[in-house]
Amino acid sequence: MENSEIAAVFRRMGLLLQIQGANPFRVRAYENAAHTVDDATEPMAKLIERGDDLTALEGIGKEMALNIEELVATGRLTKLDQLGSEIPLSLIDIVALPGVGPKKAKRLWQELGIVEVDALGKAAKAGEIAKLAGFGVKSEQQILAGIERRKRYTNRLSLAEVDRQAAPLLEYLRAVPGVRKVEVAGSYRRRRETVGDLDVLAVASRPTELVEAFGAYSKVESVEKAGDTRSTVILESGFQVDLRVVPTKSWGAALVYFTGSKAHNIKLRQRAIERGMRLSEYGVFDESNLEESEEAADPWAGEYFAGKTEKSVYSSLELPWIPPELREDRGEIKAARAGKLPRLLTEKDLRGDLQTHSTWSDGRNSIEEMVLAAIAKGYEYIAITDHSPFLAMTGGLNSRKLRQQWAQIETVQQRYPEIRILRGLEVDILEDGTLDMDDETLDELDIVLVAIHSSFDLPASVQTERVLKALSHPAAHIWAHPLARRLGKRDEIKIDLDQALHCAREHGVAVEDNAHPQRLDLRDVHLLKARELGLRVAIGTDAHAVDQLDLIHYGVEQARRAWLTKKDVLNTLPLSRLLKRLGSG
Repeated sequence: MENSEIAAVFRRMGLLLQIQGANPFRVRAYENAAHTVDDATEPMAKLIERGDDLTALEGIGKEMALNIEELVATGRLTKLDQLGSEIPLSLIDIVALPGVGPKKAKRLWQELGIVEVDALGKAAKAGEIAKLAGFGVKSEQQILAGIERRKRYTNRLSLAEVDRQAAPLLEYLRAVPGVRKVEVAGSYRRRRETVGDLDVLAVASRPTELVEAFGAYSKVESVEKAGDTRSTVILESGFQVDLRVVPTKSWGAALVYFTGSKAHNIKLRQRAIERGMRLSEYGVFDESNLEESEEAADPWAGEYFAGKTEKSVYSSLELPWIPPELREDRGEIKAARAGKLPRLLTEKDLRGDLQTHSTWSDGRNSIEEMVLAAIAKGYEYIAITDHSPFLAMTGGLNSRKLRQQWAQIETVQQRYPEIRILRGLEVDILEDGTLDMDDETLDELDIVLVAIHSSFDLPASVQTERVLKALSHPAAHIWAHPLARRLGKRDEIKIDLDQALHCAREHGVAVEDNAHPQRLDLRDVHLLKARELGLRVAIGTDAHAVDQLDLIHYGVEQARRAWLTKKDVLNTLPLSRLLKRLGSG
């Protein structure tokens, strides 16, 4: 069972326990375990096979370790089955709707017998929900709107899709009179590969006017709620955006709080408590001189200590500022405390793109056009890596056409000596693990990427052997988009990734951080593992057109989430060192 599947089971357990009204500490235990397992760089199955002590993992006690062992061994969790016999599992879908939390879901079930979203929709349309104590007409309308939105929009969006919606919205909000600052927080700011909604923070001299302008944005389909300093809207795309206008002195604290992650913030709050302080979205407050009679619920209680900037918030906790991409509770606070935060990779560190395509296969621009675009980006080199011939749809190159392409590359190279054009090929890994090109031709290439584009559903053992054979080929330089996933369209192949990464290290093959936002392959946790093993990472856009070369920043952001630095990435090397590394200098 994959880590992501184990984490999903634990999250379901946590939600069902909340509906049941279980001890909050028990609920939190499952939430913490889900976080730990989902972020682990090694499969739980591998740890168990090796005999590792699972309780050494943060948030994993003896009981949770037994749960993991049961899931790995059987694919099921007896406790979830038992809880599912008492509480309908379909209530989890109801909890996810706006205006319905675990407590309300329980009431809907126990008082109206509603356990499915469809039944809830029918009851809401009939006006039955508004009659239930604690709901009302507003809640009923929220539920109906949420159900309708669920039909139209059920998946998280890729970063690129959210970028396209966020950019014009931010431009619009920044132009509103009186607005001083506007930023997006949440998982978007942490640059997670998909985003569920947007949290927008702002500082404005006239908050009410900003809230009104927000609701009047041309792409807003409906205003779910609006107050003096906050509002929630649904865009025409079905995407939810929350706006909060905060005081200047709370800007940094709010940015920390709403950027998250939840686990990161919990650690920060604990650190504040240890120092006699309170950290919230309003700021950092010294509570040492508070009188017992003072109202504990007052968010401004205590002496204001910091909050205007994120740096001041972290500094008040005796920490340096931590980049948003690292705020996932993966050891960043411990590293910050020890002065060991990495100097993360930046786009400026890259000297070239190591996966691009041209009209010689399925690209939309000529080699010369791709080269000119690379020069405009200031690159020292670009790899032209058109497809091998296995998949007819890609118009891939056989050895004869490949040599014709090399002649054209040489002609273009003479025109543009300021950049090196690497003769490359993205070679299909065939089902038996052999490469889709003869060895003689492979030896003449500057750079060889090996990748899976077919037979995605092979059993894990067969898929693993297939990849191991390909990685052991002496011509292989880079394992491209290793898990062959397409976000929202195709799942990862099933493979013993740990074994494959060790094989790549043994044979000196770099692993790709594919920057295309529909791929972002490898995942951040996998790149973390590659880093731990000392593997080089190659960042490539997989560009099939000149404008796609600009997608490189998504790969950099993925790399930053994996703590990667300049020295971890292959295409930060100057040309001479890269050629030496590739054996084609």
